[in-house]
Amino acid sequence: MPGFSVISPRVPEADNQSVAVHSALPDSPSSATSSVEDVLTAIEDKAADLQPRPPIITIMGHVDHGKTSLLDAIRNAKVVAGEAGGITQHIGAYQVTTDSGAVLSFLDTPGHAAFTSMRSRGAQVTDIVVLVVAADDAVMPQTIEAINHAKAAKVPMIVAINKIDKPEANPDKVRTDLLQHEVIVEKMSGDVQDVEVSATTGQGLDELLEAIALQAEILELKANPDRAAEGAVIEAQLDIGRGPVATVLVQKGTLRQGDIFVVGEQYGKVRALINDKGERVEEAGPAVPVEVLGLNGTPEAGDVLNVVDTDAQAREIAEYREKAAKEKRAAAGAATTLEQLMANAKADENVSELPIVVKADVQGSAEAIVQAMEKIGNDEVRVRVLHSGVGAITETDIGLAEASGAPVFGFNVRANASARNTANQKGVEIRYYSVIYDLVDDVKAAASGLLSAEIREKFIGYAKIQEVFKVSNVGKVAGCLVTEGVARRSAGVRLLRDNVVIHEGTLKTLKRFKDEVAEVQSGQECGMAFENYEDIRPDDVIEIFEREEVERNL
Repeated sequence: MPGFSVISPRVPEADNQSVAVHSALPDSPSSATSSVEDVLTAIEDKAADLQPRPPIITIMGHVDHGKTSLLDAIRNAKVVAGEAGGITQHIGAYQVTTDSGAVLSFLDTPGHAAFTSMRSRGAQVTDIVVLVVAADDAVMPQTIEAINHAKAAKVPMIVAINKIDKPEANPDKVRTDLLQHEVIVEKMSGDVQDVEVSATTGQGLDELLEAIALQAEILELKANPDRAAEGAVIEAQLDIGRGPVATVLVQKGTLRQGDIFVVGEQYGKVRALINDKGERVEEAGPAVPVEVLGLNGTPEAGDVLNVVDTDAQAREIAEYREKAAKEKRAAAGAATTLEQLMANAKADENVSELPIVVKADVQGSAEAIVQAMEKIGNDEVRVRVLHSGVGAITETDIGLAEASGAPVFGFNVRANASARNTANQKGVEIRYYSVIYDLVDDVKAAASGLLSAEIREKFIGYAKIQEVFKVSNVGKVAGCLVTEGVARRSAGVRLLRDNVVIHEGTLKTLKRFKDEVAEVQSGQECGMAFENYEDIRPDDVIEIFEREEVERNL
């Protein structure tokens, strides 16, 4: 695959090679690599074994130029509305069959600059890039970024000029703009295909799919389906009820239920494979995206999945990699809140690193935040991520933050009760975010001392859902017990499931017995219903918060 170097699964051979090599491991990870990971040595496929495979297409472009809506139009799916800040937070992968019968695999990558890391990975597992440019907006910073990624990965590009139905659409401006970046479309007598489309009306979608199918034919893409599978993780998350789940794009071989595999620092046995339509499948061949269940932990997006022979082998490689990675990580410290960190940095010129701890709902978001953090800073100040992970903020995270004097950032996740209490006792600051821009902007503002008035969230209470009732004219009502603080009708609310934020909004009703009330105290029972949201279940937790404006100073 263009620009994507991976290690292939081992050839099944004498199993005496798969013995646990730990006892004989040298001290330095590099010299040990060969002995532990040589079961994954690359094997070249014979030309006779190769069979045609579907192309993998990545949709790229500037934020709000309509990448997701274009993909949804292609899938005839409903528009994805509820994304914070209009960003696709989680990469998806879908297969589409064109009218002429060609199968295409699409990757949908998030569109904000902070997600460059995921997007560049998207370009690495990809065969064709569809560059979406809005006809009413032309070429923007992230359009240029996407062009550079595609060029760096040496991947052919097709330009989709979107929003062509708008009265202010000017497709020719897009074509002229692209010339400055050495993208010469066919209309300008170049060799890059361009198609005018509208995700809203559906205009030009068939032409776009045919253009992709044509480009794929030229590439003559092939893979060997009859070998141990190898693939790339596009997204990974900790799913409530299903455990760690990875979206894997199979690149070589066929991944089957029951296969034992190693992926990054994790390993597992395929418990179930789920395709892009949500159906369980027995196997997935080259260029097929599937969700894989049966991992022992959450891998990182971009990790390579290799199928191996035995459980012992998989465990050993994973443990070896984890040990090597741990040796790389070390902690450093200085203060507790962002403001203090900055005050210290200003007071003491030697404090050049600001430690922070990051927890997010999915691996891709965590990685994107870390990448964004690495870019912040100058000669005096650097932001250092001590630890980033997936899932709720735990006591361990608070312990690490306290030892290093770092604040903890939660992106679409919350601290569990014991972590909250520990943080309060130890004076560790926890900040919650649902839009990456805000998180990055806050760190930047603190790092440059530009601390304008801050809108701070104040948690005023928590309630636990005990039962869910259907009430006519109202919809689903949650029978709750206010476990701490107070529930207020006027306040903002969030629904948490396993400490991950499922929904944020306002209350439609707050009732005590039969009466509508303004607030309910801790220890009392009440009924709550959300505005425009009904996916509530017993044991969910409702977080009640108010926002206040605080002047910030260093």
